[in-house]
Amino acid sequence: MSGSQISTSGTRILKVLKALKGHTLTGLSNGEIAKILNESPVNITRSLQTLIEEGLVIKLENGSFAHSIQMLQIAQAHAIHLNQIHKKIIDINQKIMNDAS
Repeated sequence: MSGSQISTSGTRILKVLKALKGHTLTGLSNGEIAKILNESPVNITRSLQTLIEEGLVIKLENGSFAHSIQMLQIAQAHAIHLNQIHKKIIDINQKIMNDAS
C-alpha cells in the first residue's frame, strides 16, 4: 500500500468512534450513527462490530452504542499525561523565574 492510499473501512470505523463523542451515557443507535455519517446502516453495523470486538465500544441496555470503559481509560490516560506535562512546565517556569530574581 502506498502512502496515499487509505482504508475506507478503517476510516469509517474511526468516524464511528468520533461520532459517539458526547454520548457516553445515552449512546447512539445504529441508525443515528448512519444518518450522522451519511453511511448505510449495514456499514455502520460492521464498524460497530469491529469496535466492540476491539473493546472500544459497548452496546448499552437500551440497544444503543457508546464508548467502552477501555476507550474512556484511553482518554483519561491522555488527560493525566497532559496534566503531568503541564506540571513540569510550571515547575520549569518557576525555576526560571526564581533564578532570574
